[in-house]
Amino acid sequence: MKKDLLSIQDITKDEILALIDRGLEIKADKRRTDMPLKGHTLGLLFEKPSTRTRVSFETAMFRLGGNTIFMNKQDTQLSKNETVKDTARVLSRFLDILVVRTFSQEMLEKMARWADIPVVNALTDMYHPCQILSDAMTLKEKLGTLEGIKVAWVGDGNNVAHSWINLASKLGFRLVLACPPAYFPSEEVLMHAGKNVEVTTDPTEAVKDADAINVDVWTSMGQEKEREQRLKDFAGYQLNRSLVDMAKPDVIVMHCLPAHVGEEISEEVFEGPHSVVFDQAENKMHLHQALLEAMLL
Repeated sequence: MKKDLLSIQDITKDEILALIDRGLEIKADKRRTDMPLKGHTLGLLFEKPSTRTRVSFETAMFRLGGNTIFMNKQDTQLSKNETVKDTARVLSRFLDILVVRTFSQEMLEKMARWADIPVVNALTDMYHPCQILSDAMTLKEKLGTLEGIKVAWVGDGNNVAHSWINLASKLGFRLVLACPPAYFPSEEVLMHAGKNVEVTTDPTEAVKDADAINVDVWTSMGQEKEREQRLKDFAGYQLNRSLVDMAKPDVIVMHCLPAHVGEEISEEVFEGPHSVVFDQAENKMHLHQALLEAMLL
């Protein structure tokens, strides 16, 4: 029976931990010589632009010996009103796995419903599970454990924040999110959060004694018309040196990128000794190798 990854809710705690450990093994192995996915084909169907997600998946599949076909939605018949249902059934005849990056979680779920192959969420407006799995790998790599830690989120209660909530609820570490009042995470997501997940409007409360601090852009793709209002609403939520100093002395600073340096994060912090953002970006490739193995072998 095929298994999809549409959100972190689709996988168990043990499966998450196994992916993290396998990702770390793959990273330590550097350039592998075996090709366990030789003859397999990965399809990337992207409606939203991407640097890290696209390149990390393509490189991951290449290192596993497989092939990748990239499709911009505008280059497919989806742009000419072919149904998601028919597209999913057709692509299932050509591909072994389909990774989708789109706006609508509903569209993704419909694709998975009609596809005979595994479907993976590479970002929707609701969730970003692959990002959070590689972020969890970074936490384990840098902190040595995922147990008993405190992770802070400062900024918009967006799709990435939603997946952090899912992850914390599965693994049990403490997660404190600081968001402006009008930008709290979805009630639907919070409804299923564990007692270890807290939401506040105070960034200092979130980062106090934190082992890791996470930020993301204040204006995501598709929200460009809200930019000026968001800059006003998020004033006071920048991750700067004074905020970092309230966390643990060895706190790590994370950002899923791309960053608007000078807005959600100061240049001093982004380029500073606590920042692990480029290790975090690299880990997408290793975690995606682990994920493709798990879903296809």
